[in-house]
Amino acid sequence: MVSKHFAHFTTFLVVLAMLSTSFAFPGIQVPNNALLRRQPQGGDPAEQGVDPPPPPGPPTFTGTKLVNDADHPWQPLRPGDIRGPCPGLNTLASHGYLPRDGVATPAQIITATQEGFNFENNAAIVVTYLGHLLDGNLVTDLLSIGGITPKTGPPPPPPAHAGGLNVHGTFEGDAGMTRADAFFGDNHSFNQTLFDKFVDFSNRYGGGFYNLTVAGELRNSRIQDSIATNPEFQFRNVRFITAYGESVFPINLFVDGRETERRLSMDDAASFFRDMRFPDDFHRSSVPASIENATDLLAAHPRSPGFNADNQVNNYVEDPNSPDFEHLCRLYEFVVGAVQELYPNPTGILRRNLIKNLHYWYQGVNVFFGGCPELFPYGQL
Repeated sequence: MVSKHFAHFTTFLVVLAMLSTSFAFPGIQVPNNALLRRQPQGGDPAEQGVDPPPPPGPPTFTGTKLVNDADHPWQPLRPGDIRGPCPGLNTLASHGYLPRDGVATPAQIITATQEGFNFENNAAIVVTYLGHLLDGNLVTDLLSIGGITPKTGPPPPPPAHAGGLNVHGTFEGDAGMTRADAFFGDNHSFNQTLFDKFVDFSNRYGGGFYNLTVAGELRNSRIQDSIATNPEFQFRNVRFITAYGESVFPINLFVDGRETERRLSMDDAASFFRDMRFPDDFHRSSVPASIENATDLLAAHPRSPGFNADNQVNNYVEDPNSPDFEHLCRLYEFVVGAVQELYPNPTGILRRNLIKNLHYWYQGVNVFFGGCPELFPYGQL
């Protein structure tokens, strides 16, 4: 049985179906002009870092509108442009809602997802800061929507990595709809074989469209695929939550806002997942949306968090300590603990930025979880 807390939490899930060497940095060179353009003027940004601003609020207008417009034309990738596991962010970068090189600030990502998809403000805050805390450069306030790059600035001290959203086990996870598991090598590129399965299930269960029925069947099948083929399969903690959101995200945000029936055509699915491009004349959702109706997927095929134990396929073991939809505060505690493992002894600007970004993330989390006490692993400012 799914608790009532799940209804409050569905806005958080995503793309889901969409995770600094001290602060002196002596002698470090800024890697390129793109980084300079994102830094505040005055002084050496490598020494000062960036004081992260609060996340943007919701836009004034939250209805449907044309987003594949003359101000945001699709452009093919240039050498060095970065794309990653999230087709929504890839599309926004290819249309210029995000910097086209694929490196952005949290504020830019929140603004772009709201403008391009009418992604609900609190959901955008939660998902963005989840990825930024685990995979971004907290000194320069920059995050790669794909792999690691010098464009985000000087690397943090190990074990932190600023590796971008391609990093396995944080923002990205196993049993993706159109991306392979990290065990098989490439966890972020469009996978034609998996997309063919997406199309096949849409034909079998949705009359040629991707809808909630298809989403539930495909989600269950992809979990079964990974249990049977990936000895390192992990379906717990952050991934258990985001996988269900990832599956309904296309229904709520990739369907033209003028349509009354929430079903995605295969041509439009290919445009987003494969081509990283808005369909012609695409209008965003008519209301702020995120991952509504995700409860239907879990109800169709109930499952507990778990993993393949002992590096053996078909050896799925439930993890009773993992976050799930009955224990949402565990997810908050898990992520804060993961951040502490990445940054065990921060000082100076890094400590300041960790405190601020953790608080920005908590502000969004608290809207959905409710009742989770805020944690202050690095103190307060």
